[in-house]
Amino acid sequence: MFKEYIIANEDEMIKDLGEMIKIPSKLQGYDDPQYPFGKNVDDALNKFLEIGKKLGFRTKNIDKYCGYIEFGEGEELVGIVGHLDVVPEGEGWTYPPFELTIDKDKLYGRGTTDDKGPMIASLYAMKAVMENTVVHKRVRLIIGLNEENSWKCINYYKKHEEAPTVGFSPDADFPCIYAEKALLTIYTSGTYVEDDKIKIKEIDCKNNRVNVVPKYCSVKLEVDFKIEDEVKEFLLEKVSENIAFTKMQNEFYIETTGIQAHAAHPELGKNAVSEMVMLLNELFNRYNVEENTIKLLAKKIRKETNGESLGISHKNSELGGLTLNLAQLKFEDGKIKSGMNLRIPGDQDIEKIKNTVEKELEGIELKYSGENKALYIPKDNELVQKLCRIYNEYTGEKREPLAIGGATFARAFKNCVSFGAIKPGEPDMCHQVNEYIKYKDLIDACCMYATAIYELAK
Repeated sequence: MFKEYIIANEDEMIKDLGEMIKIPSKLQGYDDPQYPFGKNVDDALNKFLEIGKKLGFRTKNIDKYCGYIEFGEGEELVGIVGHLDVVPEGEGWTYPPFELTIDKDKLYGRGTTDDKGPMIASLYAMKAVMENTVVHKRVRLIIGLNEENSWKCINYYKKHEEAPTVGFSPDADFPCIYAEKALLTIYTSGTYVEDDKIKIKEIDCKNNRVNVVPKYCSVKLEVDFKIEDEVKEFLLEKVSENIAFTKMQNEFYIETTGIQAHAAHPELGKNAVSEMVMLLNELFNRYNVEENTIKLLAKKIRKETNGESLGISHKNSELGGLTLNLAQLKFEDGKIKSGMNLRIPGDQDIEKIKNTVEKELEGIELKYSGENKALYIPKDNELVQKLCRIYNEYTGEKREPLAIGGATFARAFKNCVSFGAIKPGEPDMCHQVNEYIKYKDLIDACCMYATAIYELAK
């Protein structure tokens, strides 16, 4: 019903996506009272609202914490909820991360998949519905600005604005998501006891976010001159495409590199911090360096992504297994600190997992953050079935709803689930270097979103 109209306007849609990709809308902190999430994020909101106004919609900037774009009349509100903030670009891009690049069948740029591309597709889907049909409910695109961090934006919206009656989030996978794992972030801090043989001077993982599998970690060590040659020989044996070192006088600078990925799918990445922890632990053991934090992390976490090395049993249920991402490692204020992100299936008890972590990491100070309960809506729910049907009828496939490890704004509202925009079989490029969405997939998502909006609002 809507495809012809969307294709006729696809050039304008891609142009507007390019305007959004240009803005590096990464969190810049919470300290500026004028800009809750930083000037760049504020610029992204204003630009998106400007595009919405150009397309003929009602718009509202909600105290710079969030916003919405709306059309239609009626008591009931259909919500589409997504975000414009992005994670840092990371290193190793072939294409400019903050410039939309079209190469063959792909659109490259930070946010093309997560979540600016799907948000633009949702906006143009609303335009297609508004121009070609009559609906009897209001349709509102809710614009989040802090999804990649603390969700302050959506919590602010819920305090000040109307909740949707029904809706979806374009921030995950097709055909439809019926379950999302719970989230738990754990920060550890252990006192560093200096040893004369090998001293830690610096640790850096380039401010990696806890929801990103770290691509880089470096450590500077000061080594006693008596064992310099032995340490050098040890490191030479470890040199690989993932491990490198340089020596200046009695200091060794070690780097580990991995593959960046979303913490919801740690198996798609390669963890540079875990690699460093294992390397340091082996070196410290060789010279009887008693560094408790590194030893415990290496012993209990290792490189596994399923949490079993913490003593946490995970069930291979339809909801998926528990995953763990050791994302951060720091040396500051005389302490070794780490940050890790757990994704927990809804059939597991978070409090029991906390108790297990406290037991297994005894001797290290723990702080919990970012706890977010799981989302679960039965597969036979009317909304889940309707969205799956829309996808299957559009593609000719016969797909069942999915359970995922990611957390989307769908869990912020009742009767809301995630719907696209990643198609089955396509790689999840969220948080990855050279993030892209296929041109055809963006158009297809727009068409399916238009159908969903019409079906929910007619």
